[in-house]
Amino acid sequence: QEKPDAIYCTFGGQTALQVGIQLKDEFESLGVKVLGTPIDTVITTEDRELFARSMESIDAPCANSKSANNMQEALEAGDGIGYPVICRAAYALGGLGSGFADNKEQLIDLCNKAFAVSPQVLIEKSMKGWKEVEYEVVRDAHDNCITVCNMENFDPLGIHTGDSVVVAPSQTLSDEDYNMLRTTAVKVIRHLGVVGECNIQYALNPESREFCIIEVNARLSRSSALASKATGYPLAFVAAKLGLNIPLNEIKNTVTKVTCACFEPSLDYVVVKIPRWDLKKFTRVSTLLGSSMKSVGEVMAIGRTFEEAIQKAIRSVDPSNLGFNETKALMSIDIDTELQTPSDQR
Repeated sequence: QEKPDAIYCTFGGQTALQVGIQLKDEFESLGVKVLGTPIDTVITTEDRELFARSMESIDAPCANSKSANNMQEALEAGDGIGYPVICRAAYALGGLGSGFADNKEQLIDLCNKAFAVSPQVLIEKSMKGWKEVEYEVVRDAHDNCITVCNMENFDPLGIHTGDSVVVAPSQTLSDEDYNMLRTTAVKVIRHLGVVGECNIQYALNPESREFCIIEVNARLSRSSALASKATGYPLAFVAAKLGLNIPLNEIKNTVTKVTCACFEPSLDYVVVKIPRWDLKKFTRVSTLLGSSMKSVGEVMAIGRTFEEAIQKAIRSVDPSNLGFNETKALMSIDIDTELQTPSDQR
């Protein structure tokens, strides 16, 4: 009915990517041009097996993983990789249908849920407890590439990014770790051929410099919105211009109104994001956090220090919270247990 000449697939979230993949042949037959990141790149990032193969070709480390299209293949993958494993559903949003399995029985239960929402699952070696770090990267059609923001999850791997407290810029990475992950991010984005904005997530071993790429989201995401607000860099605006083949140095930053889009933001403050849950409305629902996202919103706070920012965020997420204040009440809570098995009230 509208008969468009061109279309973006990276501005409508996960649903738009899936629609774009399914309509790839129709776009070509109707002469509709896909702006920004090509559909083939989207397919590579969404199909776990293709993505792992692509990363292997540039020596970018990925978790030991195998894709499965049925229960038998999934169980064989679990036995081959060795438990514990994480089961992820392909083409799913918010970690839907994912979880950790310590044995075959738990894997069967997870696969039943995953295959209900996706035709393919990925069985990966568990890296629960590793640091989770994200980079927001933009690239233009002329291969100019910058990192806009890097963020560190307060919660380790095993808790979905959407359910994790996130800090920008990262607070516990050494300069060597930061630059190692930044260099890898730029190499990966150039190899995939992303045009516009994308998000890359890493797992980093806290005891060494070993790291793995978890996934690449070749679209605007929740993390992109946080990065835009945190840095003052209008990611969506810039990504739209980049899709029209305008180079980074010709795009003016509409927030600063002074610099162009090829300047990487430099933060002299700290931003903290805390998710907000509303699980009290549901009975018989587990309040424990895991690899599937349960939050319904989030707050963002800015401060000169991490302590100031997290205090503001805690008070913002719920009016009844007073932050880290002194209390005369006896602490009957086991702090170690609360940190190991976090809930919406941690």
